[in-house]
Amino acid sequence: MTTLLRRDPGPDKRFEMSESDTSRARDPGDNSRERKDAKRLTWIPAATSLLTFLIGLSDVLAVFETPTVHAKLRKVNAVVPGTLTNVTHASTVIIGLLLLMLARGLRRRKRRAWQAVVALLMTDIVFHFSLHLPLHLHMVSFSGVTAVVLLAALLYRHQDFYAVGDPRTRWTAVWVFAGLVVMDFAIGLGYLAVGPLAGSYSFTLRLQDVLYELVGVYGPVEWMSDARGDLYHILTSALGLFTLVLTLYLFFRPAQPRARLAAGDAARIRELLVKHGDRDSLGYFALRDDKSVIWSPSGKAGICYRVVAGVMLASGDPLGDPEAWPGVIAEFLDEAARHAWRPAVMGCSELGAEVWCREGDLTALELGDEAIVNVADFSLAGRQMRNVRQMVNRVAKNGYTAEVRRVGDIPQQELDAIIHEADNWRGTTVERGFSMALGRLGAPGDEKCVLVTAKENGVLKAILHFVPWGTDGLSLDLMRRDKAAQGGLNDFLIVEAIKAAQGLGVKRVSLNFAMFRAALERGERIGAGPVLKAWRGLLVFLSRWFQIESLYKFNAKFSPVWEPRFFVYPGGRDVPRIAIAALEAEAFLVWPRVEVKWHARRVGRRLGLGKLRRRLRAAAARRDAAPSPTRKRDGDEVSVGNGAPG
Repeated sequence: MTTLLRRDPGPDKRFEMSESDTSRARDPGDNSRERKDAKRLTWIPAATSLLTFLIGLSDVLAVFETPTVHAKLRKVNAVVPGTLTNVTHASTVIIGLLLLMLARGLRRRKRRAWQAVVALLMTDIVFHFSLHLPLHLHMVSFSGVTAVVLLAALLYRHQDFYAVGDPRTRWTAVWVFAGLVVMDFAIGLGYLAVGPLAGSYSFTLRLQDVLYELVGVYGPVEWMSDARGDLYHILTSALGLFTLVLTLYLFFRPAQPRARLAAGDAARIRELLVKHGDRDSLGYFALRDDKSVIWSPSGKAGICYRVVAGVMLASGDPLGDPEAWPGVIAEFLDEAARHAWRPAVMGCSELGAEVWCREGDLTALELGDEAIVNVADFSLAGRQMRNVRQMVNRVAKNGYTAEVRRVGDIPQQELDAIIHEADNWRGTTVERGFSMALGRLGAPGDEKCVLVTAKENGVLKAILHFVPWGTDGLSLDLMRRDKAAQGGLNDFLIVEAIKAAQGLGVKRVSLNFAMFRAALERGERIGAGPVLKAWRGLLVFLSRWFQIESLYKFNAKFSPVWEPRFFVYPGGRDVPRIAIAALEAEAFLVWPRVEVKWHARRVGRRLGLGKLRRRLRAAAARRDAAPSPTRKRDGDEVSVGNGAPG
């Protein structure tokens, strides 16, 4: 079964914290995050987000009611009949759309969303009460009263909305444009469905009319009531203009860079790996290009992370000296609180989980086990290794040969050919992995990585890629092979890598990670209880889509030592959200993306966009080579990595 670790109030006797990190992590006078969290109510953002969504939906649906407010502005109508009323209706619908879009930001405690919602509610209240109060108070809509209550609550609880905005990309403009276009057509078609039309029109004509009206041109549909027709034309034209202006604003505003490990931060990480890399087999994976890094006040520890779907996701143990871990964990949690991100850690060790739970008041769940092979104890002899021995002998008899080399010892031309062939075997543009994958092959700085190649009659058929684990270990990163190659080739390469390990100065090899290994192993034993059997049955069922049982059985063949790995999270209610973020980070859950076709690339080359892109990349590389920015905190300089993607 899985194991839970909770916050231990007692002191940890296994290591002593340094003075600077102890004061940073323990001093209640300096820990502003805990003081502020104590004053906040967790249900306020959710409640205000729901009310904002309902008010926005009410404002959008109000346009479908029969307009009876023209008579309320008789003096104005005498000069410009219906114009002011129609503009007010169109403005109310646009305000409703904006409130619908900002409701999620309120739920995530975003300060800018709070500011925008307050301004929109004030405008919405003016529109509601200016139309209804001159006649009868009872005609004030429920939306108007709720807006007053919500505005008062937002102003009174303003301290609950403190989070700064997430990093921006221009993909936001694309998604906002697509969503607004869909809502524009829905509003236009809905208004046509309830309006008194002068004739019968097909769905195609109505769709065409909405399209024309959105760009400001009168369509083929005619109305029996001029007032309804004028409102429809002003409404659709305003929606089209609003969609265009908002999309252009989002597209042309400065985009913050996506997470990318700066050269200076990468150099500092490598220094920590040299000193403390033996502690964690996942330490080298912190050098992924798509991670950001945050440092402890003393600079002796760091945490690499990525932000996915509002979750600040770290992997493995913190880098560096365990004495400095409390300080960098405090910095990590403060950064998460500043953005209203949910902190989480994937695949940390038992020691790392204990420190995270104690310093961050978090909960740890045993996620699975890492398979580690001790090179000195490994042997193919014995009944237990019979299947592996037979598989290896069969592959060798069929003419396959293996070669184990450091990446730095491989000629560049040969390395390029291997990378090209490995990319062809992948067959998809999606590269899985986050916590236990480097995401590249043969890059500068990775010369100490180990590449194992298998050839049949001189033709490359499979590769394994290992990253350094301290000075005397390797951690499996990548396994790829030709689909037409013989089965068991990966077993053959792993055995050959272990055989050659001593010549490389390697004493231990970390293989794949087996999720929920304990449940799978104990659930098939005699005497397992019904709960354990049911849990194992669910894992076997999920193995149809995720490699759960297959990875466990593959690793178990090599008789490894199992080391538990843990998943750290704030609480039970955050598990679904964090689980989805973890699946997305590991690329098990991939959202559809717009692919650029070959003819679009050709047009781009003719327009010279390729040269412009290369120049921008060169400028970004020069920017990354500069020293990392620092920010002052409690008298210490804390270096912060690049912003993470939202």
